[in-house]
Amino acid sequence: MRPSSLLTSALLTGALFAASLSLGGCGGETSAPAEKSAAVAGERLALQPVTITDWKDVGALVTSVDMADARARIPGILDGLTVREGDMVRKGQVIGRVVDSRLGYEGAAYGAQAAAAQAQAAQADAELERVRYLHANGVYAQARLDQAEAQARAARAQVSAARAQQSAVGAVAGQGAVVAPSAGRVLIAQVPAGSAVAPGTSIATITSGPMVLRLELPETLADKVHVGSAVLATGLSDDKGAAPPRASVGRVYPAVSGGQMSADVPIPGLASTMVGRRVTARVAVGERQALVVPRRFVETSYGIDYVTIIVGKDATSRVPVQIAPTDDPARVEILSGATKGDTLIAVARGAAGK
Repeated sequence: MRPSSLLTSALLTGALFAASLSLGGCGGETSAPAEKSAAVAGERLALQPVTITDWKDVGALVTSVDMADARARIPGILDGLTVREGDMVRKGQVIGRVVDSRLGYEGAAYGAQAAAAQAQAAQADAELERVRYLHANGVYAQARLDQAEAQARAARAQVSAARAQQSAVGAVAGQGAVVAPSAGRVLIAQVPAGSAVAPGTSIATITSGPMVLRLELPETLADKVHVGSAVLATGLSDDKGAAPPRASVGRVYPAVSGGQMSADVPIPGLASTMVGRRVTARVAVGERQALVVPRRFVETSYGIDYVTIIVGKDATSRVPVQIAPTDDPARVEILSGATKGDTLIAVARGAAGK
């Protein structure tokens, strides 16, 4: 055989061998997609928009429905204050006393006037008895008797007037008691004993009425928040995993000040020890369409949230998404990264790392 024929046969044999190796390699890779599909098998979910409550984050203040002031009713010196901040008081309880030393002197003066009027009345009554006796015996005329009776009545009226003035002074002195206008907790009691006070001076501020969460709303929500709107008191829950207290708006204040309006939310069990605390809350302002999925379809790795989307027949893609919480702790809203029609798969923890 010629050398050229031998070279041609060798080249053909090498080409056939290489082709067989290539086909064998391709045949070994045909099982890879099936293995990948088996590795990511799990619960599937087709993304479709659903109607959810549209929540807005707002600030809120823990307070009581009203605030009552225990005020001084007369001028004088605050003789003492029997309560401090944080104390509980009942309606009508005396928590302090204002003393005006002039009232004592005025009372004594009116007392002396009453005693003098009483003496004059006694003298007038005695004179009336004498005139009646003489009139009966024909000594005095009827005119003299009428005069004596008038003098006796005037004397008795002076006694009544003096006693009324004395009682009025006593009543004014009694108004020196500082009385709690309502039952509640003392919030402010900063006037020290010995201070000079005028009528109307606030001695103590006391909570009045039930405790509420007062929402501070922008005026743009005036037509969206109404009595009965749902509220989530997110700032009152210390446990991050627990569902926040849920309530509803009980009262909306019509006034707008500085671009803000207020609404009260009664929450059972809200302690009066939290008055003045600022917290966050979420208020329902309507409904909207959103992509909501169970939390188990979302993985978190190094602070980034991911979902696994089925691409094609067997392939999957792990894509980052932006999520937001919903009113259900077990469900989240997908804001970006996945769209309507995508099919998610809940990958097991162990499978996710393969």
